[in-house]
Amino acid sequence: MPEIRRIVLELLAQLGSSREARQYLKEFSEVDEARFAVVKVGGGILESQLEELASALAFLHRLGLRPVVLHGAGPQVDRALEEAGIETHRVDGLRVTDEAVMEVARPVIYRQNMRLVEALEERGIRARGIQHGVFRCDFLDREKFGLVGDITSVDLSGLDSAVSSGALPVVTCLGESASGQVLNINADIAARELVWAIQPHKIIFLTPTGGLLDRDGRVISAISLDNDYEALMKEPWVHSGMRLKLQQINELLSKLDRSASVSITSADQLTRELFTYRGAGTLVRRGEEVRVFEAPDEETLRQVAGRVEQSFGRTLRDDWVVTLNQPLVLLSESMRAAAVVITGADGTPYLDKFIVTPDAQGEGLGAALWQVLRARFPRMYWRARTSNPVAGWYFQQAGTADRRGGWIVFTVGVDDPLERAALVEDALSRDSGWEEEAV
Repeated sequence: MPEIRRIVLELLAQLGSSREARQYLKEFSEVDEARFAVVKVGGGILESQLEELASALAFLHRLGLRPVVLHGAGPQVDRALEEAGIETHRVDGLRVTDEAVMEVARPVIYRQNMRLVEALEERGIRARGIQHGVFRCDFLDREKFGLVGDITSVDLSGLDSAVSSGALPVVTCLGESASGQVLNINADIAARELVWAIQPHKIIFLTPTGGLLDRDGRVISAISLDNDYEALMKEPWVHSGMRLKLQQINELLSKLDRSASVSITSADQLTRELFTYRGAGTLVRRGEEVRVFEAPDEETLRQVAGRVEQSFGRTLRDDWVVTLNQPLVLLSESMRAAAVVITGADGTPYLDKFIVTPDAQGEGLGAALWQVLRARFPRMYWRARTSNPVAGWYFQQAGTADRRGGWIVFTVGVDDPLERAALVEDALSRDSGWEEEAV
């Protein structure tokens, strides 16, 4: 195991940094085995990314991390029903499941379960398919939905047994009534109930899109439900599956600790999502209020200075606070994320400092803070050292980037080339505020 972990750390370092890899591996290793993660896998993933999924899960297993995998089989069931000449009916987003539908659907679901188990075992990983016995159900509404279950309890004994024996549990979205009738369960509802029962350290939804998409079809890096949910639900481009998924995640997180989050990513990006601060998908969390101090007092600025020093592991000069030109401070509720914006060249906002403290990295606080920052300042500029591990993320957020020596100057909302050139020169000439640097 030590040799495997050394190799794994080297591989993870290629995704981010060895510090990130070690931090997350230590964090995950301290979690109870059966409570590491619930990974909900859509049927589309089993159809198009089975090999990538099995490889990612095998990778985790070799680290001693055994997530509980819950899978659906929607596309496969749709196709099997069509081939059988049975029309698919949905009511309130749920598949109406009469006996004819169940006769077709059940063997399809079993087959998908076996496909994933076999793909894992081909990679030398012990896996246990759990097709029944986890979800105890009543009929949701037999007249309206047929053989669709309303989960009344979750039995974790089979999952705990699999994990304690060194196997990776793979669970279907099928339940049973008290009389033993097999019932169909919506995959997202099954995931919600399983998460509430397990209270896992990580909650991961794998989808072919690799995250929730914005109006332009780009993956949204982070959603803070406290700040974004109501606004998103009013957007015309948030509809159908995305709308339903947001509603279900909002309900799921409402009964968990505020530190809980849901990561939505693709199978081939699962490792990056788990082991790097920037992640690779959409991180959804309840979030924290981001406070805006338009004219911060000296005590607020001193507190922010302390957080900046903690984040960078460096010391600011004593006069840094007094040199700031009309500072505006954005500060998260827990004070673990902050931004300092000052008036720059020709009145253009200059982002002087943007930080997330080490203990909050990977929680999506930075992305949430950035959303508030961008809403407040559609035009701004800033700089970062080429060695800054966040520089890659800045490239994704910026409109332009100019590399000069050891610095990169970023702008957003600045269209005029001459203005941009002037802002770049101004940024490069600015005092950094650190004790050991003149600029």
